[in-house]
Amino acid sequence: MKRRNFFQASLGAAGAALASTSVQARPNLEPAPQAVGMLFDSTLCVGCKACVSKCKEVNGMPPVVMGDQVQSDFALDLSPQTLNVIKVYKDGAAAQKDREQNGFAFEKRSCMHCVDPGCVSVCPVSSLTRDPLTGIVNYNPDVCIGCRTCMTGCPYNVPQYDYNNPLGQIHKCQMCNQKGVERISKGGMTGCAEACPTGATLFGSREALLAEAKRRIALKPGQVYQYPMGDVRKPARFHEKVVPQYQGQVWGEKEAGGTNVMHLSAIPYDKLGMPPLGERSAASISEGVQSTVYAYMGLPAIALGGLSWIVRRNTEIANHGEEDKS
Repeated sequence: MKRRNFFQASLGAAGAALASTSVQARPNLEPAPQAVGMLFDSTLCVGCKACVSKCKEVNGMPPVVMGDQVQSDFALDLSPQTLNVIKVYKDGAAAQKDREQNGFAFEKRSCMHCVDPGCVSVCPVSSLTRDPLTGIVNYNPDVCIGCRTCMTGCPYNVPQYDYNNPLGQIHKCQMCNQKGVERISKGGMTGCAEACPTGATLFGSREALLAEAKRRIALKPGQVYQYPMGDVRKPARFHEKVVPQYQGQVWGEKEAGGTNVMHLSAIPYDKLGMPPLGERSAASISEGVQSTVYAYMGLPAIALGGLSWIVRRNTEIANHGEEDKS
């Protein structure tokens, strides 16, 4: 049997079986009952990278240096040594902050702790899990087999694999609540929110953070607002600042099923590197298809049966052809 014919037969058999099967996506997962998270307000960020330094201090990671300079962390993107990074958007002369044209803005990149996380969905050994109470996406290196499938399942390109480690390991923000840190479970807050001098990174419950984000969007540009710092539920201090013209969308409220780490910005989110996502999570679609397709192994059995019939038929035709020649 020619290879092209085999592939055509395979696709035909699988397609016929799939057509007879009702494939539906499951609903998006709902936020955890006591979901915690962070709100990053790009208009408050001054690019000081205090959050980057504090993150590395909490997680025992060395700074990324340039030459002999160790005063600042020069990390440009997420890596096995950097779980939280500040990136810069620039356009034209970059003369004014939080302007799309001839302006600049800062963006914080770290794990978004998705409500319906793709990395958890695709992990074959459950080394990545979503905490059923807080919604934090945790990683267990003792279970991980280093397959890196989670890297393909994350729309934000967050999980980073340590290729220099002979055993291999994934690194990502675990919201300061992994083994040996446990700040959140002990009533604390994330290191980045604690260190931020302007409140650009704010910690708290997802519900309270979303309410604060919508409150800011509803404010009149130009008025002065007291921005809470630290934990939105019990702020220790406030940062006074003039309200900008926010985008009318809280990134992470609904995107791909929502995230526990949400963002606010004065410029379009795609300029800050956010991917184009709808409200449906990829995990809900893929799991719905897989559970339907592989239910009781029905579709594979049908496809295999179809292929077996085609191979048998072609074999019989070939045998008849040989008999006619003789």
